[in-house]
Amino acid sequence: MAQIAAKDIRLGAQGRLVLPASLRRALSLSAGDALVARADGLDRIVLEKPSAARAGLQERFAKTRGKLDLAGSLIADRRSEARRDAR
Repeated sequence: MAQIAAKDIRLGAQGRLVLPASLRRALSLSAGDALVARADGLDRIVLEKPSAARAGLQERFAKTRGKLDLAGSLIADRRSEARRDAR
């Protein structure tokens, strides 16, 4: 994708941002499209399409596939808490 020139945007009174048309066109965004917002450090906001956010998470956790049983670990923790609370 071609590099889009940086544009200054201002936060509206109700916390709304308006993305410049050039950005919307470059990213094929239309009114009503969903975006995922996250903080990246203390001074950066990242907006991305849900598919990109999902792909990033899948990539991040791919290294743990088959190595961790997150559901089993959660169930074990809950059972341990229940036994402790029953005392």
